[in-house]
Amino acid sequence: MTAAFSPALLTDQYELTMVSAALKDGTAHRRSVFEVFARRLPGGRRYGVAAGQGRLMELIRGFRFTDEDVAFLRKAGIVDETTASWLADYRFTGDIDGYAEGELFFPGSPILTVSGGFAECVVLETLILSVLNHDCAIASAAARMVTAARGRPIIEMGSRRTHEEAAVAAARAAYLAGFASTSNLAAGGRYGIPTTGTSAHAFTLLHDDEPAAFASQVAALGKNTTLLVDTYDIAQGIRNAIAVAGPDLRAVRIDSGDLSVLAQHSRELLDSLGATETKIVVSGDMDEYAIAALAAEPVDMYGAGTAVVTGSGAPTAGLVYKLVEVEGRPVVKRSENKATVGGRKTAIRRHKPTGTATEEIVVSQGVPDHQPNDRLLQRSFVVAGEVAEAPTLTDSREHLRQCLISIPWEGLKLSAGDPAVPVTIVPTV
Repeated sequence: MTAAFSPALLTDQYELTMVSAALKDGTAHRRSVFEVFARRLPGGRRYGVAAGQGRLMELIRGFRFTDEDVAFLRKAGIVDETTASWLADYRFTGDIDGYAEGELFFPGSPILTVSGGFAECVVLETLILSVLNHDCAIASAAARMVTAARGRPIIEMGSRRTHEEAAVAAARAAYLAGFASTSNLAAGGRYGIPTTGTSAHAFTLLHDDEPAAFASQVAALGKNTTLLVDTYDIAQGIRNAIAVAGPDLRAVRIDSGDLSVLAQHSRELLDSLGATETKIVVSGDMDEYAIAALAAEPVDMYGAGTAVVTGSGAPTAGLVYKLVEVEGRPVVKRSENKATVGGRKTAIRRHKPTGTATEEIVVSQGVPDHQPNDRLLQRSFVVAGEVAEAPTLTDSREHLRQCLISIPWEGLKLSAGDPAVPVTIVPTV
């Protein structure tokens, strides 16, 4: 029987190597500051979306090495007795500050700042990066899809295209970005996200014919359901759907073919049958570009799966976790193409009186000169080991909506270009 290991064992071994050595040489408790940031945005992107902080703080609240964890590490010879005892008593007692969930970020933005003893901070590196790299990637892609949809709802339906737990996290990140609902019931149960779903082609194939399948679904769920009409012939599928459910059927879904042409023909056919209020839902390899291509077509709702749960070509946000300060002294990495700016950062976003963002200013070991319409970007998540109350997912969703309104319109383009808001980093003097 497999032992019940805790999430703390997501820690990479190299982190415990550093902890063991630092405990032995006496540097483990030196006051340190780590920062999470992106050196660059994925190709073609003009902004990133900070996401996952809510999930992360709950994980940090319960981040403990169990007796089973410690016993495994001892038996495998990964840690010595001193380190094993330290892990058994581990509690994060430091501070965490960062960008609010739903905030936009750009290259160099200090998305998260973790401060405390070196050992207690470094042991969180893998957990922090795994959560933020995933959720930021999903939310960033999903936000672009929402912009492309121009107010039409999008359903997240990618659970079958990713890891089972990643599916739940992806649904949460997509909803944060503005998706209307998810087909993932675990996400609905955990986070209160609206859920929706319809039958698959298998249900139609199960029955003797398409009308029988539609009649069964309508008998069970009523007319406020969505019938999948492309198992055989779409035009005949629509006729069968309306014949069975009547003209007040809620929606039909098309999952294949040339969606631009099919949406036009389907709308014309539905209208001719009197089903003028029946909605058209399209799905099947929907990404931001496919959604944008359908902007002029009579589509009422989109279903996005594979593209959203894989970050639409950018499955990681490319975030790094770097030590920037020790005992109040800035430290820097000088490796070619991977250099860092030392010192703890403070960030503000500068806006025109109209509310349009013009610049992000990041100051090392200081505070930017405040001007009218500046907005401080960092907030406290953890203070002396205590996790602060976080905004609701609904609040974070609205925060992102307002942030997207604030950036110059060029920043919302799907084409490649410079970051929507330039970042100026002022190093330590």
